[in-house]
Amino acid sequence: MTLFEDLRESHDKQRRLLDLLVKTHGDSEGRDELFQRLRAELENHAAAEERALYIPMMEYDMTQEKARHSVAEHHEIDELLETLEATEYDSPGWLASAKKLQHLVTHHLDEEEHEVFQLAGRALDDSTKADLARTYRHEMESREAS
Repeated sequence: MTLFEDLRESHDKQRRLLDLLVKTHGDSEGRDELFQRLRAELENHAAAEERALYIPMMEYDMTQEKARHSVAEHHEIDELLETLEATEYDSPGWLASAKKLQHLVTHHLDEEEHEVFQLAGRALDDSTKADLARTYRHEMESREAS
C-alpha cells in the first residue's frame, strides 16, 4: 500500500467511529468505548501523519503552507477531544461537541484527501513516498502497541 492508501484507511476508520459515536446516547458503555477508540485513532494517526507526511512537506515551498494548516487543524481536534474528555457523557453539551468534532474531522480528512495528498504527490518523489509509507506504518504500529 502507498502512504496515501494507508492514510485513507485510517481516515475511513475515523469516519466510521465518528458516525457511530454521534448515534450514542447518554452515559452509556457504548459511548465511552467508541470515544476511547476514536480518541486513540485520532491521536495515533495525527502523530504518525505529522512525522511521515507533514514534516517532510514543510521542506518544500509548494506544500509548506498546507502542511502548517493541517497541523493547526490537528491541534484544533486535540482541543475538542480535551473538551469532550472533560464533559460528562450524559451532559447535553457532550453530543453537540461530538457533532462539532465530527464536522471538524470530516472537513480535515476531505481537505487532506482532495488537496494535500495531490500536492504532496507532486512534491515528493516515489522513493521518498515509499520511505514515508514505511515510517507511517511503523509509527502507527508502535503507537497502537503501547
